[in-house]
Amino acid sequence: MASIPSVGTLIYLLLGGVVAGILSSAASFASLASYPLLLSVGVAPVYANVTNDAALIWNSLGSVFASGRELHGHWRQVWIYGFFTVIGSVMGCILLLAFPGKVFEKVVPFFILIAGTMILISGKHQPDLTHQKPQWLKALYIFLLVIVGGYAGYFGAASGIVILVLLTYLTDEDFLVANAIKNAVCGFTNLVALIIYSFTSKIYWWDAFPMATGMFIGGYLGPIILRYIPAKLMRWVIALLALVQAIVFFRASRS
Repeated sequence: MASIPSVGTLIYLLLGGVVAGILSSAASFASLASYPLLLSVGVAPVYANVTNDAALIWNSLGSVFASGRELHGHWRQVWIYGFFTVIGSVMGCILLLAFPGKVFEKVVPFFILIAGTMILISGKHQPDLTHQKPQWLKALYIFLLVIVGGYAGYFGAASGIVILVLLTYLTDEDFLVANAIKNAVCGFTNLVALIIYSFTSKIYWWDAFPMATGMFIGGYLGPIILRYIPAKLMRWVIALLALVQAIVFFRASRS
């Protein structure tokens, strides 16, 4: 059984969770902040990923509460797209449990780098309500939702960015609405991953609880803050942070 962290560590995880929650609900950056947060308090990489899933549930819950305006009339889309990402999430969990932790550590930097690139790509698409998308293209986007759901179950860092990109193309909604749908969909994928890991892996609950509390607060604040910050600025800041973090993790995996 994991020991109870010190008061200082609990506060550190709580405040770090607030920051991660804001970054997540604003642009799907939670795991890129919360994952290294857990590493910094001594949680091993694979277990840090699993524990992170336990905390992310509350981030999604806070985001959904704050996004009632954007989600109004869009819950059918949440259920449909959430179904496909959950299928992928189950497969991703199986992969994480099947492969050694060293494999996981080596692929993380590449996941982060791709995610940082994707946040910039998502900003270049402009909704087009005048043309109906061909069915084969919709099917491709749905298939990609399953794939990114698998990534979410396997690691999850910035998987919401890729989901946001796909939702931007699938729904043709504006950024705030697509982001709100993404937050709800990610909540389902994280919940499924948490259920699986609760029975098959080790979750550091004493580290997860304070971080989850912070993520709930940050998840609630994120959509509100996003209404007042230019989306383009947010994308560039997050892409830069992703690049820096990818370099750090790549160097760590080589040592």
